[in-house]
Amino acid sequence: MGKYFGTDGFRGEANEILTVEHAFKVGRYLGWYYSQEHKARIVIGKDTRRSSYMFEYALAAGLTASGANAYLLHVTTTPSVSYVVRTEDFDCGIMISASHNPFYDNGIKIINGKGHKMEAEVEEKIEKYIDGESEELPLAKKENIGRTIDYAAGRNRYIGYLISLATRSFEGKRIGLDCSNGSAFAIAKSVYDALGAKTYVINCEPDGTNINTNCGSTHIEVLQKYVKEKKLDAGFAFDGDADRCIAVDENGEVVDGDLILYICGKYLKENGRLNGDTIVTTIMSNLGLYKACDKAGIRYEKTAVGDKYVYENMVRNNFCLGGEQSGHIIFSKHATTGDGILTSLMVMEVMLEKKMSLAKLAEPVKIYPQLLKNVRVVDKKTARENPEVMKAVDKVAEVLGDDGRILVRESGTEPVIRVMVEASTDELCAEYVSQVIDVIKAEGLVVEA
Repeated sequence: MGKYFGTDGFRGEANEILTVEHAFKVGRYLGWYYSQEHKARIVIGKDTRRSSYMFEYALAAGLTASGANAYLLHVTTTPSVSYVVRTEDFDCGIMISASHNPFYDNGIKIINGKGHKMEAEVEEKIEKYIDGESEELPLAKKENIGRTIDYAAGRNRYIGYLISLATRSFEGKRIGLDCSNGSAFAIAKSVYDALGAKTYVINCEPDGTNINTNCGSTHIEVLQKYVKEKKLDAGFAFDGDADRCIAVDENGEVVDGDLILYICGKYLKENGRLNGDTIVTTIMSNLGLYKACDKAGIRYEKTAVGDKYVYENMVRNNFCLGGEQSGHIIFSKHATTGDGILTSLMVMEVMLEKKMSLAKLAEPVKIYPQLLKNVRVVDKKTARENPEVMKAVDKVAEVLGDDGRILVRESGTEPVIRVMVEASTDELCAEYVSQVIDVIKAEGLVVEA
């Protein structure tokens, strides 16, 4: 990870960690970088955060000042920016979003011309420019100054693409959608309505400060209650920029990313469409998923946390399905990044083709109790590599043996250490997580509140 760009872009509190000056310089560098041999075309999308608008204007100012043309998708999803970049010959794309973070945070995600996350070496060059460690860039003059162009049509083409992926009508299905007061609000209902579903939508009235607030994939309990009250066939919750999807079955039970990987992986394998009979997971996936995959004859790869690493593994090995427990699911035949709405459509395909409920499809996976706690620390690397902390982690791992596991890792986007334990009971999970956190505190590594 770089100084500013982490595993998921440049992210932090708006006007505190991430400022308009940063955004302007990101635009200046990208506009110059891609305009050296031709007039660069760069597309920008944003989520519904209040600060997204000022960052959009700052980025557009930087791009056009360097001679690039900035195309504005306005409020849209991260995967839609990826789709538009790779299908409409843009040099790169920029998404303004802090995903599942609170409204006062924001982020800048850069997507290359192939629809993938930007290469680290380009991000490093941007960081040097931000810090004044590289030469000042020339400003475009006269007719070479770039233009800002309304490009809402690109978002509409993405909606059409999603609709085209459905294999059959959703008529007769009662589906709930939690749009998290975020990017999905302008897209998800349009797709489901067009496919014939009886669509019930909640948290679809963004005001700039309510994105992810007690709603969406990070507060799934809201959709659980709604699905049960309305007696729906299924529900799908998205995060702020709609690159995640967590489902809820007809009984109000959560179907997370691990279960979605199993359901879709098993279906694709049965139809001879799961390349290498393999799914790609991260180290955070539940033991229950792996045990169910073993029974179904599905192989699996494990990567570091982050859909970036999942996708790199998929490309390297020609696998077609991968994702994270958090709901970032990648179907490489259709997309180059996690896409929440696309994921929900793929789950619907399995339900319709197999004529089975979501609960029945997920039934073979027996999820191990899991507890994850975040500890805000002074320095992530120092905390993780502290000898006493490592000793405590090893002790828990030894006690758990094959009946569970412990994972302690650095967050890619926040100054926190994540402590996760899987065990046979919730009580054991809590006990072992507390043991490790107590050591982190005793070593003086925690930021005092």
